[in-house]
Amino acid sequence: MRLLERWRETLVNPDRLPHFDPADGGTNARILLLLETPAPSARPGPRFASRDNASGSAVNLRRYVDQAGLDRRDLIQWNAVPWAAGGGEKRRLTRQEIREGLATLPSLLALLPRLRCVLLVGRVAQEARPVIEAILPNLAVLAMPHPSPANVCTSPSVAAGIEAVLAHAARLLRREGVPISMRN
Repeated sequence: MRLLERWRETLVNPDRLPHFDPADGGTNARILLLLETPAPSARPGPRFASRDNASGSAVNLRRYVDQAGLDRRDLIQWNAVPWAAGGGEKRRLTRQEIREGLATLPSLLALLPRLRCVLLVGRVAQEARPVIEAILPNLAVLAMPHPSPANVCTSPSVAAGIEAVLAHAARLLRREGVPISMRN
């Protein structure tokens, strides 16, 4: 995790960025969960890109990942736009913010040598596909619906889509010849 945290410190305004979750796989991760952007937070103290956060999206993501049998040591979570937009107020990201966020991905991907799959979680994260495929053309890149409660409640197909993508990612790791780690 130290290498990832040092990388994080090199980005513009690292104080605006969440930390990587120390319980995740760090540079040994085989799957990158790339979400859209950190949710605004009024809580003081350090923030983490983590499915252990109290948000509805994080709670749903944790449930779906656990259901797929993926061990968090195989995963690392980050955001296509790694800073909370709008200084604490929820708003749509601008095209410029998305371009700036996606520009950070090549150097992050270089720090993940065991990476086998990137899960693009939500509309904004899905814009990262050409960036990732240009750098790592043989990497599996899968689009997944965002696990926000509002999105999951729109249709049963959303939950089914999330479950299907995570199950596919689990199969990819198994096919690699290294069984996925199961939770104890």
